[in-house]
Amino acid sequence: MIKGAIFDADGVLLDSMLAWENLGEIYLRSQGIQAEEGLGEILFPMSMEESADYLISHYGLNRTAAEVIEGVTLELRRFYEEEVPLKEGVREYLLALAGHGIPMSIATAGDRHNAKAALERLGVLPYFHEILTCSQVGSGKDKPAVYLAAAAGLGVSPAAAWVFEDSLHAIRTAKEAGFRTAGVYDRANLADLPQIRKEADIYLPSFSDFTFFWEKAAE
Repeated sequence: MIKGAIFDADGVLLDSMLAWENLGEIYLRSQGIQAEEGLGEILFPMSMEESADYLISHYGLNRTAAEVIEGVTLELRRFYEEEVPLKEGVREYLLALAGHGIPMSIATAGDRHNAKAALERLGVLPYFHEILTCSQVGSGKDKPAVYLAAAAGLGVSPAAAWVFEDSLHAIRTAKEAGFRTAGVYDRANLADLPQIRKEADIYLPSFSDFTFFWEKAAE
């Protein structure tokens, strides 16, 4: 049974991993500097502050950490506003859900402005009742607050709503709160893929086959 759908943004609706993997390189390019090969892998485990310190020391930037973070944030915002694409098949999936009268919302741990700007540019924002963020509800996806708020906004119970997520911890949180879950493939979560396939109610390697999902959701 499905009466509502709640989507994560990054890695589910938006193919935004490219920006996060190459954020340091994108920022350096804006400063006229060529990044070293493999910079994304070096910065990936670091916090934003640690990444800023690395860029300053390694590339001799005449910037404070706060200035670098601000510059990185602006480049990331520009990427969402101008470049980030939908994942393949998303548009058709949303159209199919809307055709079945299923209301939809977004629950994201990311920045609301970035998600809204990208989805508006890509022409799919009207499909969604609202965009809810973890900062808005005061907790991350290790707690179900953002999903519960989204379900309440749609006027559906957790048991009647499906949550589309690409990360294992978010899938677990949603399931424990009574939602049914669709695990969505994203290369950022390859290490967790076997467990995602095991724990999600359904696994979607892509958005190419809506009927596959709909038959499961209608049970």
